[in-house]
Amino acid sequence: MASHRKPRTSVLASPGGRRTAAGLTTAALASVTLLSQTADAAPRAPKPTVEEVKKQVDDLYHQAEVATEKYNGAKERAGEQQHTVDKLLDDAAKRAEQMNRSRHQLGMFASAQYRTGGMNPTAQLMLAKDPQQFVDRSHLMERLTGRQKQAVTDYQEQAAAAAHQRAEATDSLERLQKSQVSLKESKRSVQDKLTEARQLLSHLTAQEKARLAQLEREKEAAAKRKADEEARRRQHDGGGSPGGQTGGGSDDGGSTGAPSSAKAAKAIAFARSQIGKPYVWGATGPSSYDCSGLTQAAWKAAGVTMPRTTWDQVKIGARVSTKDLQPGDLVFFFDDISHVGMYIGGGKMIHAPHPGASVRVESIYYMPIYGSVRPG
Repeated sequence: MASHRKPRTSVLASPGGRRTAAGLTTAALASVTLLSQTADAAPRAPKPTVEEVKKQVDDLYHQAEVATEKYNGAKERAGEQQHTVDKLLDDAAKRAEQMNRSRHQLGMFASAQYRTGGMNPTAQLMLAKDPQQFVDRSHLMERLTGRQKQAVTDYQEQAAAAAHQRAEATDSLERLQKSQVSLKESKRSVQDKLTEARQLLSHLTAQEKARLAQLEREKEAAAKRKADEEARRRQHDGGGSPGGQTGGGSDDGGSTGAPSSAKAAKAIAFARSQIGKPYVWGATGPSSYDCSGLTQAAWKAAGVTMPRTTWDQVKIGARVSTKDLQPGDLVFFFDDISHVGMYIGGGKMIHAPHPGASVRVESIYYMPIYGSVRPG
């Protein structure tokens, strides 16, 4: 018997079914592709360790300090150039006044000559009612002619000097603009480095921050041990030079050795009185300092004028070796001479370390030493 049941239509056979199947197939392929891409994607970089973060932050602080010294130098140059430009503009104004006087005098002579009509002496003698009057007038005209010549000479000299001053002022203004551009670039560089360091530190957990602080204490302790060992060695070698006596591990870094001079003693006393004040880049006191700002201010208190940057401070005074350091000497750090501290004896110094820290006593072995000088 023939079946009256309607034959079942295959899903794939119907147009709608084909569209549905095509949609399912596309979705499946997309899922497979996505899974494949996910599998092939590079794994996320692991979070840096606390040790790595410390190294990165230390490097950023170092780079910021280099940029700070560039900023300090550019600021000093800009200040000097501004002073030069102001003086040149002042001189130019005075010169313009002198030129105006010379020009006025020339104008008076020109008017006088116009009024006399430039008549020759023979005609003036013939027309004169009194010959003696002509002689007197002639003598006066000779004197006026001499004054006219001098007036012309004065005006020419003033004009040449004014032109020279204008050129000098233009050159000084250009140098000032370059210093100001350098100042802005250095400032932006410092801010960028410090921002990057803050961001790195902000991502640390409380436990990681505690570990970071522990690493810092360990580094300080190692540097202090080296300073104490050096002080003991110097004592053993014959009482030690004035720079390396009795480290003793005291927190204030005191030593029994005398500073190299009365001025050095004053500089150290000033530096000690600043302990606890915050490091602020570009600061020269009195409420905050950067490293070279502190040493400059300390020696200024002792009556010694010091350049602003570490790169210039290292050039003043006599060079001394680390083993011959005496209290008051300046110790410079890193190959790029980007940091400075004031030696106080016992292998220790007073310095303004970095942002987030305050002026403090620390071992000179905390950072790689470049060299030292003794200001006079």
